[in-house]
Amino acid sequence: MSRFFFNDRKQLVNDAIEGVIISSRYRNLTRLDIDPAIRVVVRNDWDKSKVAIISGGGSGHEPAHVGFVGKGMLTAAVCGDLFASPSVDAVLNAIVAVTGDRGCLLIVKNYTGDRLNFGLAAEKAKKHGLKVEMVIVGDDISLPDNKQPRGIAGTALVHKIAGFAAEQGKSLSDVKSIAQQACDNLASMGVAMQTCNLPGSDEEEGRIKGGHVELGLGIHGEPGASTIDTQNSKEIIATLVKHLRQKTGAEAKLAVLINNLGGVSSLEMALLTRELVHSDLKDQLDYLIGPAPLVSALDMKGFSLSAIALNDDFIKALQAEVETAGWQPMVKYRAMPTQKHSLLRRDVEITPSDNAAAKALVASVTKTLIEQENHLNALDAKVGDGDTGSTFAEGARDIAQLNDSGKLPLNDPAALLELIGDRLATVMGGSSGVLMSIFFTAAGQKVGEQKPLPEALLFGLEQMKRYGGADLGDRTLIDALQPALEALRDKDLKAAVKAAQEGADATAQMQKANAGRSSYVNSGNLDGVKDPGAVAVAEVFAALVK
Repeated sequence: MSRFFFNDRKQLVNDAIEGVIISSRYRNLTRLDIDPAIRVVVRNDWDKSKVAIISGGGSGHEPAHVGFVGKGMLTAAVCGDLFASPSVDAVLNAIVAVTGDRGCLLIVKNYTGDRLNFGLAAEKAKKHGLKVEMVIVGDDISLPDNKQPRGIAGTALVHKIAGFAAEQGKSLSDVKSIAQQACDNLASMGVAMQTCNLPGSDEEEGRIKGGHVELGLGIHGEPGASTIDTQNSKEIIATLVKHLRQKTGAEAKLAVLINNLGGVSSLEMALLTRELVHSDLKDQLDYLIGPAPLVSALDMKGFSLSAIALNDDFIKALQAEVETAGWQPMVKYRAMPTQKHSLLRRDVEITPSDNAAAKALVASVTKTLIEQENHLNALDAKVGDGDTGSTFAEGARDIAQLNDSGKLPLNDPAALLELIGDRLATVMGGSSGVLMSIFFTAAGQKVGEQKPLPEALLFGLEQMKRYGGADLGDRTLIDALQPALEALRDKDLKAAVKAAQEGADATAQMQKANAGRSSYVNSGNLDGVKDPGAVAVAEVFAALVK
């Protein structure tokens, strides 16, 4: 099955172009009305008084190339079908439509179809008396022995530099010269863990094995130069940086474009940016562009780095403002700023104390939750977001460390419960940490008022229910915890163990969750699956009698 939203595959590119134009915030784009098969997007504010900059190629690399049409960058973009070069006629019509006496520059990625179609169109345009020049971008360094290196994400930097020169009124020869300089000082390399999928095509098993990445994967899914058996962000960035430095040299000051090939989350792109600025390239980094998709490859799960050796002209060009949808402003690199701030601490200091029984009880609870991490995560993956075990284990490890190092007030139950509440609010993620903090903090207050422990714990549970909104029967940990605590109050620990287990088992038959992530899950997915929080409670009580 296809992984794309579309109505008519044959109209997909046309429909997408319309969507881009009507959503342009600068209202400066229009499509040439020539022939449905000719897809040319041009500036509607263009007056032919300056050198025109034209680029294009296959679609599927959005925002390239339409996303770079606008003041300060491209005058026109010629769009082919997905991963297919536009026709000679399409390129020729674009040239004729936007080229005045100052001439035009074609910026072409180094692929055979693009070179041939743009090249022939240029020669035909010259017969019409137009001045046309062309630069070919071949910034991909992943195949060092290739005499025809591919043009990839660095092409966007050439668009920006040439577009600025044209906007300043430079001559065609000067615009071509600085564009060529940009090409000569540019190096890019990409990596991916999954290749792209084409709309309308059935999904196929990827050629890249799980846990591996492919270096030098082309922007059309072409096989890369090599495969490495890691997905570690630091190691991958180090590999790319090594190759980039070999090309740019170890002394050049650089601007680096961190380009999303389409399928990488913003979280991952931020992490990769962090890895870059801590890599061997850190002393050469002057500017950053992105992270953002500038030249993508449909939904490819990958990214690329493009480094350009800077001079004053390049810096000025790359910093200049533009009126385009796709360009990402270049920023000066600086290390992450931090601000000193005093940690808000408890008003009353806790004095550690020893109590063998309490120490053993804490050790039992924390050990159980840590050992159950993977099991609880697996349960939660069926009914939630798969992190219940890790969340509880994170809190348990913190308390276990304090227990092992003798930092808990073990001989003061009220202080112990309140300290556990404080720590869980700090170290446990999401709502679980807050709810458990409310539970232990409220229970500690009641123990401080000389209430029996079971009664105090039930009070903590009531407060947790009050603020959390869940109750008995809502398919949460309450379904095991409440009957267990009531049995502990009315009978004994063995009865509490039995009640907790029965409560946890009952959640498997509950068809609707009314709280937590499970409340968004279809009832069919809940059937027969125990609530992971309730299972955690049952396991903790069971461990206490062993």
